[in-house]
Amino acid sequence: MKSKPTIGTVVKIVMSGNRYNAFDSAANKLTSHIRTGTRKSAFNAGMALECREGKGGRIYWWKVPMEQFGVTSPVPTASSDVEVPEGHEEIVEFITNSYGLKPTGLVMNELKWKYLIRSAVRGKNIMMTGQAGCGKTLAAKSLVNALDRPDFYFNLGATQDPRSTLIGNVHFNKKDGTYFSESLFVKAIQTENAVILLDELTRAHPDAWNILMPVLDQGQRYLRLDEADGQETINVANGVTFVATANIGNEYTATRQLDKALMDRFTVIEMDLLNQEEEAGLLHYMFPSVDKDILNNVASISDLTRVEALSESARISSGVSTRTSVEIAGLLFDGFSLLEAADITIYPQYDSSGGVDSERTFVKQIVQKFVSDGSDEELFTEHDMDGDVDQVNPY
Repeated sequence: MKSKPTIGTVVKIVMSGNRYNAFDSAANKLTSHIRTGTRKSAFNAGMALECREGKGGRIYWWKVPMEQFGVTSPVPTASSDVEVPEGHEEIVEFITNSYGLKPTGLVMNELKWKYLIRSAVRGKNIMMTGQAGCGKTLAAKSLVNALDRPDFYFNLGATQDPRSTLIGNVHFNKKDGTYFSESLFVKAIQTENAVILLDELTRAHPDAWNILMPVLDQGQRYLRLDEADGQETINVANGVTFVATANIGNEYTATRQLDKALMDRFTVIEMDLLNQEEEAGLLHYMFPSVDKDILNNVASISDLTRVEALSESARISSGVSTRTSVEIAGLLFDGFSLLEAADITIYPQYDSSGGVDSERTFVKQIVQKFVSDGSDEELFTEHDMDGDVDQVNPY
């Protein structure tokens, strides 16, 4: 059973791979309860973190001198919380009982969670697919926490130079002349039992796919530092698991259709969209101090937009994602009204052209069903109410 922090708990941050893990004085791992940025900041400052309670019962972590961290037992310097068995019977038992390792904040059915765990234990390359904001990256990070392995994160959709990200760079200075520096990815694949997260794989440059082909191939498992024959190769260490996330579908711009050979190197796990009840439960868990009825309304708005987007005669192109629902709940927690939160987060996602027949107007009508103040004049702007206007070609 995973430990939960109490007010006054002091933790020390220990780096494992490129992950900043948090341990209390009894060596209980509390990483998942503290934001990454907070852990990284404390580690870089050489300070500990203390759990405190703010206004409204809000829990936060405050940097304190390391002297306040009382060590009663050794703090692990590497993963040790979860021992993954090696024998077949033990592996079956581990997978069967693994649902208890899933964090409450991740909504994922038991079958898919067990399949995710099994794939990792068996050393499979895993690809998490699903619509934007459905929890793919969260599921991948939850896997890392569940198995407590060193992990490395690479956003392939954000890199403009795949070779630099995955292999390294050639540098020059007067003292050393020309020299080569390896990338973090090279270090990652040489770390035994590491979990390597390849985020936004469908947005990656095709050159990145070509570099990854032999790395992901179970029959090869090496990284070639140079395309020329006879050049040095780096072997992937034992136990390394690759987890990729991908948005697959024509509705996603700037994404590329994955090469069939690349897809065949992965076990694909599709993340489901949450229904109204599941999403409401998630929001209640994340924001327990926010009015439950209002959070239920947020979940209902999101659910109605998704149902509409999937219908045969859909009037909107996409539904509100779980990520957006969580952002709305966060705004409610910080004092915004539901109408204000929708205006900031939901409406900009929808086309406003077409006046009363626009996507945005339709979504505003859905939101209005759940707004208690009845302020119709705030719901629609003059621009929204304008009909189609003939455009004059100035040329």
